[in-house]
Amino acid sequence: MNVFKYTDSFTLESGFTFPAIDIAYTTYGTLNADKSNVVWICHALTANSDAADWWNGVVGNDHVIDPEKYFIVCANILGSCYGSTGPLSIDPTSGQPYYGNFPLITIRDMVNAHILLRKHLGIEKIYLLMGGSMGGYQAMEWCVMENNAIENLLLLATSASESAWGIATHTAQRLSIEADGTWNTPSPKAAAKGLKAARAIGMLTYRNYGIMVQQQTDADAEKTDNFKASSYINYQGQKLVDRFNAYTYWQLTKTMDSHHLGRGRGGNLEAVLKTITPNTLIIGISSDILCPLIEQRFLAQHIPGATMIEIDSDYGHDGFMVESTIISQHLAQWLALKA
Repeated sequence: MNVFKYTDSFTLESGFTFPAIDIAYTTYGTLNADKSNVVWICHALTANSDAADWWNGVVGNDHVIDPEKYFIVCANILGSCYGSTGPLSIDPTSGQPYYGNFPLITIRDMVNAHILLRKHLGIEKIYLLMGGSMGGYQAMEWCVMENNAIENLLLLATSASESAWGIATHTAQRLSIEADGTWNTPSPKAAAKGLKAARAIGMLTYRNYGIMVQQQTDADAEKTDNFKASSYINYQGQKLVDRFNAYTYWQLTKTMDSHHLGRGRGGNLEAVLKTITPNTLIIGISSDILCPLIEQRFLAQHIPGATMIEIDSDYGHDGFMVESTIISQHLAQWLALKA
């Protein structure tokens, strides 16, 4: 991982100004002579810049996004806890971490940080910009903001604006965090139990009834406690607590709530989507209840010339990461047609 230290001021949509920001990023492969082999990956909510780790099967040696062929970039989003400026960063005015005083970050703010890094790396054109879920939010914003800088676009399990369902889910997650008695204490471990509960709520939308019943049903009909599904949810919640923090999670769910491509652009999503001109491949997951197929069909209907693929998977929203084999096959075939 590298860190780009941007030493000029950086102003957010809210009007808040950082005197400087850090942008953590990871690159794989080598930029070719004419700089035409750039693949930029935008990551989702709790991921980091190491795309070859969390998207193994899509990114890495002998995969469709291969560092032997492409110069691959993934930047940690602004507001995260994996190296970029976020709630655990030091507030220069107080000398202490921001914690709950960290300002609201929008998807547009994140993309403005990506653009700073793009320029720092000397990249003029992105051959392929790709992102799933919240990563797709960033990718679409980027296409609207810098349409001419992007040649091809891959969107997975994502939408043009955050839905009422998504906002309601995030609100329930934040309520869980806020209900923890340690919330808003000056510690990176604040509201750990609340974060665990928030992740548990999230897991119910990342997966679905079918896959939970299929994988987490107990065979013992005599059981009255300590169920497999309960253990699974507890395990997933603790796993996030061990690698993340509540301030970051709280803030980034607010970021997702603010996502609307039409904000400040007349409010008409259809009109804004029509301005996205890169070749576009859209992939949706049949069992996704967090960002269902209706959202991707809407994108395909209004992004000019977009190709839509619906993957039949039991894995719900997480299918955009789990179904790496079939996603890679579709992406490789589509890119071959664009060559």
